Amino acid sequence: MEFCSRCLYSSSHPLNLVIDDEGICSGCRVHEEKDLLDWNKRENKLKEILDLYKNKSGNSYDCIIPVSGARDSYFIVDLIKNKLGMNPLLVTYNKHYNTDVGVRNLAELRIKFDCDIMTLTVSPETVKKITRASIRKMGSIYWHCLSGQTVFPVQIAVKFKIPLIIWGAHQGIDQVGMFSHLDEVEMTRKYRKEHDLMGVEAEGLIDEFDGITEQDITQYKYPDDKEIERVGVRGIYLNNYIRWDTKAQHEQMIQKYDYETTKQTRTFDSYNDIDCYNYSDVHDYIKFIKHGYGKVVDHATREIRLKRMSRQQGLELVRNYIYKKPRNLDLFLNWIGMAENGFYYMLDQHRNKKLWQRNESWEWEFTDQYLIELENSFKTNNKLELSENFKDFILTNNKRSTDATNKYILISKGVDK
Repeated sequence: MEFCSRCLYSSSHPLNLVIDDEGICSGCRVHEEKDLLDWNKRENKLKEILDLYKNKSGNSYDCIIPVSGARDSYFIVDLIKNKLGMNPLLVTYNKHYNTDVGVRNLAELRIKFDCDIMTLTVSPETVKKITRASIRKMGSIYWHCLSGQTVFPVQIAVKFKIPLIIWGAHQGIDQVGMFSHLDEVEMTRKYRKEHDLMGVEAEGLIDEFDGITEQDITQYKYPDDKEIERVGVRGIYLNNYIRWDTKAQHEQMIQKYDYETTKQTRTFDSYNDIDCYNYSDVHDYIKFIKHGYGKVVDHATREIRLKRMSRQQGLELVRNYIYKKPRNLDLFLNWIGMAENGFYYMLDQHRNKKLWQRNESWEWEFTDQYLIELENSFKTNNKLELSENFKDFILTNNKRSTDATNKYILISKGVDK
């Protein structure tokens, strides 16, 4: 395992990061573009693209924006609607693992931006059936979320003939430098299958063993290429045109729109993915089992590249969070109807045996190989000079909830208005 000498990523990153002769990874190299590109020029190019899709009659939507109760939804809608004057249709996939904070944020998004929104809520029993299958086949409780979030906007674009979908940051660019910002890479079925869906399309889940039928996966099927071509659907990523800084963007939205934040189990980031009980909890612990690292590495790497955090500070945060057990596992097991030993038995089939070993009690222990090799990589000095001191993520006051806390919320209006 080889580590980047600038950030905290290794050559074993599941998105296939590359490390050059100077010991610097492709993600850090592409990230350098953020300080080199003329972002005013890039934003003007975005405006030219948007002008092509503005509905001159004003009787229809100009674009689709996928949203949730977290991530950069507020920032994207504020930019596209309020600053750039587009009329978006918001779409959201109900991930079923919803927190009360996320429900309130999504409700406030609907109200404060005065946008129409369409929501897909798949039958809970179907979602549970698919999740059991995805745990067994891929070691993932999140396949249905990733699939639904990436296919529902495309389905709506085809159905209502709205050709432009506007996404936030492309993960392959922002994390591992799979593309340059100048490539202006757009949404593709291929990338979705290979990376978002771990190589398994909806049709690949049909199985007598899991009891999944064609009908069960209907809502997760990608539209036919001919349908997409007929409408001319394309999906652009804003981080190709806007200098992407999710921490700064969220803090703008806290000030402007009272975006709500909260602590998470396995990372210091209190802004992203707070709408989900599992993303930085059970789902992230599974990532630790499979790959030996978690979201705290992603988030610390991002802050290191943005020159707000030293590599040593990042390493200390990783040490603080990497071993934390999921706080919400019982909630998930009760929801899906599964015993803990059965859950871990299925995950053990996907466990990284290079990083995990059985002890004398036949329990799995992390070998610490990841952290040992990461610390050894500090011997090469490619550190960035800090442009500012790292400031903790803001924790806002919790608002009054209309929903029960500490349980998944399937349907709710979110705010008492």
